[in-house]
Amino acid sequence: MQSTQAGARERANAIRFLAIDAVNKAKSGHPGAPMGMADIAEVLWRHHLRHNPTNPQWVNRDRFVLSNGHGSMLIYALLHLTGYELSIDDLKQFRQLHSKTPGHPEVDITPGVETTTGPLGQGLANAVGMALAEKILARRFNRNGHTIVDHRTWVFLGDGCLMEGVSHEACSLAGVWGLDKLVCFYDDNGISIDGHVQGWFRDDTAARFRAYGWHVIGPIDGHDANAVEQATLEAKQVIGKPTLIICRTQIGWGSPNMVGTHDVHGAPLGDKETEATRAALDWPHAPFEIPETLRSAWNAQATGIALEAKWQHDFSAYAKAHPQLAAEFLRVTRRELPGDWPELKQSLHALANGITAPTASRKSSQQMLDLLVAGVPELLGGSADLTGSNLTAGKTSRAWHDHQDGDANYLSYGVREFGMAAIMNGVVLHGGLVPYGGTFAVFSDYARNGMRMSALMRQRVIYVLTHDSIGLGEDGPTHQPVEHAASLRLIPGLDLWRPCDGMETAVAWTSAIERHDGPSALMLSRQNLPQVSGAIEPATIAKGGYVLSDCEGTPEAVLIATGSEVMLAIEAQQTLKANGRQVRVVSMPCTARFDAQSIGYQQQVLPEGVRRIAVEAGHPDYWRKYVGLSGAVIGIARFGESAPAAQVYDTLGITSAQIVAAV
Repeated sequence: MQSTQAGARERANAIRFLAIDAVNKAKSGHPGAPMGMADIAEVLWRHHLRHNPTNPQWVNRDRFVLSNGHGSMLIYALLHLTGYELSIDDLKQFRQLHSKTPGHPEVDITPGVETTTGPLGQGLANAVGMALAEKILARRFNRNGHTIVDHRTWVFLGDGCLMEGVSHEACSLAGVWGLDKLVCFYDDNGISIDGHVQGWFRDDTAARFRAYGWHVIGPIDGHDANAVEQATLEAKQVIGKPTLIICRTQIGWGSPNMVGTHDVHGAPLGDKETEATRAALDWPHAPFEIPETLRSAWNAQATGIALEAKWQHDFSAYAKAHPQLAAEFLRVTRRELPGDWPELKQSLHALANGITAPTASRKSSQQMLDLLVAGVPELLGGSADLTGSNLTAGKTSRAWHDHQDGDANYLSYGVREFGMAAIMNGVVLHGGLVPYGGTFAVFSDYARNGMRMSALMRQRVIYVLTHDSIGLGEDGPTHQPVEHAASLRLIPGLDLWRPCDGMETAVAWTSAIERHDGPSALMLSRQNLPQVSGAIEPATIAKGGYVLSDCEGTPEAVLIATGSEVMLAIEAQQTLKANGRQVRVVSMPCTARFDAQSIGYQQQVLPEGVRRIAVEAGHPDYWRKYVGLSGAVIGIARFGESAPAAQVYDTLGITSAQIVAAV
């Protein structure tokens, strides 16, 4: 037993010194967490993690999430040692420009990294989404005698993750959903950046997670490989509950003078302390040197290849027994749209054309979802306790009522906007499902960092943000979004759609679903809107901005509007036309899509030298990029009022008369 423990410690020390050496070389980074969690990592990655380093995208691999992403050298060391395409030279480029080893782990940058972590708590919430996706896909595709979806999600997390409120939102739901394939190792070292956490974090974490409905193990000694092994084996036997393993560790374990202090959290050890640590741990090797015996003991390529080959054999048998299911499984996991998507898209456009009466765009959206949920079965909908207001459930939506409902396609997230966003990121990263979730536009503030991470990771997550303006009226300024459209447009890679009617809403949905390189947000109205864009080709609307109503001659002004203000622009155009004025109306439901068009197209829609006037019931500053210094913006640079919608619009000057006056 002692020799086994000694071997495990030596293998763990390989992680420690790769982390120490990389942080020293970069003169930047966080060595403390990798040094403290190395023993836990050695047990998990060598004995329990099912993965294939030669194919990081193997569909039935276990998912590993380093939620405390500042300790990124821990996962980089593990990926290198186990045989991923991450060389020792890549480790030497830690935190350098365009390297495969950035300061915090980034998905699609480093082979084997499942999600971008760094903002604490979100990796843990992503993992909840991954475990949720596994459960849903297993329920949909596994059949008696054929289990093709069967893997775990493992998480490393720290005190900071548990202090962040998003951990409460996500972990509460994980208990409700009974995600027993989710196992989390809590690095309970009692240290954060400001020092010993007793001064600001005294939660009874075990009691907290038991109250969520989790199975809790420990505290155990996180530096005792046998204790970690026994805890992990116990976690794998738990049914119906996620598991938290509380591991008492020392940050910077092995450093004679910095162990257990915040000094080792986020700074290099330096030459003197590094040499002292080498001596203390009997590590005589040069920086970045790993003996071949250790490399051989760590390498998981052969095991991974065998695991995937076994799964491929099982999948072949599954495909023979259930060919249609197998084809559908491959389609959704490859993120391909259904084969009849073009026909479904045409049906959506026909449905939109059939909407003739004034209709709230949130209601138009629900009508689109009636077709989309049935035709795109990988859609996984939900709302943060606002289903009846967001109208995010379609006719074929199946709600999740308890942890037995793994085949559900609609979730009630409760009042947890941030948790919903972060969980949806995990769902889409897992692969196989396309998540969308609803809340009021004003509460996108709660979800914003999750939305930012969707964009940073370039993931297809769809946000449905209803009650998009002062048009919601009586609820008043606490619920009336003013700055939200402008601020969300500033997130790089997020497509924000604010449709003016049913057809623009249909195009927003199809564009969001067809998009594979980033998230979309649909800002939808509470109040009814007239149908005005039905004569325009959907492909033109999909460009994000287009001429909705032109004048007979050369325009002397161009009115740019979105959403509920498009009709105000048309009314102003009609008034001005009666007075002999030539004015063009441009609808711009998605500025990001318009900005992606050619300069020629943009100038065709917005001619040079013609005065431009933008109108939107939101903050005006964003529109200066389109109207210039000589143009005008009719918007709202203050908070709203509690009154019926028409009165609020009139009081704040969002009227056709104001547009006419501006021209």
